[in-house]
Amino acid sequence: MKLYSYFRSSAAYRVRIALNLKGLPYEMESIHLTKDGGRQFSDTFRAINPQMRVPALELSGGEVLTQSLAIIDYLDEVFPDPPFLPAEALDRARVRSAAQIVACDIHPLNNLCVLRYLKRNLDQEQAAIDTWYHHWVIEGFNAIEKMIEQVNVSGPYCFGSHVTLADICLVPQVFNARRLKVPLDAFPKIVAVEAACLKLPAFDKARPENQPDAE
Repeated sequence: MKLYSYFRSSAAYRVRIALNLKGLPYEMESIHLTKDGGRQFSDTFRAINPQMRVPALELSGGEVLTQSLAIIDYLDEVFPDPPFLPAEALDRARVRSAAQIVACDIHPLNNLCVLRYLKRNLDQEQAAIDTWYHHWVIEGFNAIEKMIEQVNVSGPYCFGSHVTLADICLVPQVFNARRLKVPLDAFPKIVAVEAACLKLPAFDKARPENQPDAE
């Protein structure tokens, strides 16, 4: 398998974690999102992913999967051990809910293309863009913190003693929050989950600073 990635992309970070947790070897090709005007816009990469975003996962048969949650779902279905979702339907729904707060609510509003649009097309100052970014992270983290508090009785991960899709999505978002200086004092449960996850080799290996294209 080949993963088209960028070290700072939180969506690609999710897929790196998932691949590592499944113990799947993969080749990585870096698609730099800011050099040369954004290499994701090249004709070569456009042919791989018409949406011109990372991640994209090329399978051994040449098929290409895009969108991080779709890729992670595929990996979990084809390589079921260890599972990313609990056995019970209610527990699975809770995990998906937390994961989707990150992947569907926080991340899309703070993606690089959105921040660029705010700056270049709407002429927003950087301070206003930073306020925008912080607002959506804090909105989502407030909800996730409460969800962890209500459900997690044993820890150390979002929903108990096993890593789930919620952890896979949350840890990269916490990395982004730290990089953009979002205050995390109000989210002790989230910070504790991040610390527990980063002790695992699969998460540590996936860290942005541990990628071959890290700057």
